[in-house]
Amino acid sequence: MSAMPTPRTVVAPLLEVRDLRAGYGAVEVLRGVSLAVGAGEIVALLGANGAGKSTLANTLSGLVRRFGGAVRFDGRDLSDAAAASVVDAGLVQVPEGRRVFPNLSVRENLLLGAYRRGRARRDANYERVLGLFPRLRERLAQAAGTLSGGEQQMLAIGRGLMAEPRLLVLDEPSLGLAPVIVDEMFALIRALNAEGTGILLVEQNVAQSLEIAHRAYVLEQGAVRFEGLPDALLANPDLKRAYLGL
Repeated sequence: MSAMPTPRTVVAPLLEVRDLRAGYGAVEVLRGVSLAVGAGEIVALLGANGAGKSTLANTLSGLVRRFGGAVRFDGRDLSDAAAASVVDAGLVQVPEGRRVFPNLSVRENLLLGAYRRGRARRDANYERVLGLFPRLRERLAQAAGTLSGGEQQMLAIGRGLMAEPRLLVLDEPSLGLAPVIVDEMFALIRALNAEGTGILLVEQNVAQSLEIAHRAYVLEQGAVRFEGLPDALLANPDLKRAYLGL
């Protein structure tokens, strides 16, 4: 395992979630979740299937209704903001399952990423994304639905970067990818963070997430069961066994 990132003290969080409750219909999935992500941090959000990780990501993005609690981003109240307003603020999600537009070309998918935010520097951001993902440059005219799973994930992240995110929410970016592509994906996440992008990493890949995260939260049944430094989580055998399956 590579060296852990240097821990950071969150003095004025870029993202602050307080006692968030949310769900679907009358079913409450999130039960009072509180967390914070500082500017330039990688924060891992871990937990088993059904723990509420994707529900949290979708609630932050304005896609799932909030029952209670608050979401603040750079001091602005986004608790009931529409999805478009969340993107306008600089909080951008790369959803689970990639969700590229399969019948549009790679180029068209990327340019759509700048529809709400980043228009002024669209061409420069486009070249930056293609520099990060040379394989996408080779497939610009190709329909996104014909790409491999790894290429579609690259496209989904590239589309998110076109919006110039201040905080990028990555929901299960390694899901369904071959091990060598997973390694590339985590190396990319570390590189994006080194350039200053804050990242909330929603993952089931515990080991590699904790290698690159500055801090971590563990969700169980819609509530935070652990928060702190990755090495503290890995040093606690009960937490590892109960919540991470390690």
